[in-house]
Amino acid sequence: MHSKLITYARTTAVTASLLAVSLLSACATQTNKDPLEGMNRGIYKFNDVADRAVIKPVATVYKTITPSPARTGINNFFSNLGSITTVLNDLLQFKFTNAFTDAGRFVINSTFGLAGFIDVAGMDNIEKHKEDFGQTLGYWGVNSGPYLVLPFLGPSSVRDTTGLVFDTVTTDPISYLHNSGEVRLHNQLRLAQLIDKRTELLTATDLIDEASLDPYAFMRDAYLQRRASLVQDGLVPDEFIKDDSEEEVK
Repeated sequence: MHSKLITYARTTAVTASLLAVSLLSACATQTNKDPLEGMNRGIYKFNDVADRAVIKPVATVYKTITPSPARTGINNFFSNLGSITTVLNDLLQFKFTNAFTDAGRFVINSTFGLAGFIDVAGMDNIEKHKEDFGQTLGYWGVNSGPYLVLPFLGPSSVRDTTGLVFDTVTTDPISYLHNSGEVRLHNQLRLAQLIDKRTELLTATDLIDEASLDPYAFMRDAYLQRRASLVQDGLVPDEFIKDDSEEEVK
């Protein structure tokens, strides 16, 4: 019991400190979204080398040898687990209708969909949402803060990294496996999750490499615009519309 309290206190302190950094950075980076570009490019290069040497080849082999229905089932499984995070953040954003819908999707897929491997709710055209704590912070007015590239995980920001830590600690079922002593199963699922995500991005990353003179800048701008749009439920924020129009004039 005592150790659990210590673990809880530590994770709460980490989350609180990251949130404080996020709030402070909101005031300091209104004009420059990438003040850590030097460091970020270094991490991006590291990620790129690791991806080309190990992660992408593994994902390519996985896609080649695994039947499409099996890949879809695995992707559905991890997507269904993510519904727990979505439901909590629906509630934190007072989107109660969405929370009810997403909770319903989770229950249906977890039961009739065989632990989520079959997207039964999708077959019934039940709407799917995706929310995380980074979006929740943005919804309540917290700026994204400086752009960050995380080792292995890729594009993020101070706000979204804060959100990732919070979601991992509070609503990620895989994290609970580690905390309950199932370390091996936890590591296996994390690896499978990484390969699943990388497989989804195989075509996209190839297009970025071929179409962009500076893949780092392209990925950074695309990430920030996408996250800003997600915070506004799919709308393109005014700041990006202005940036695009200014570039056209130039």
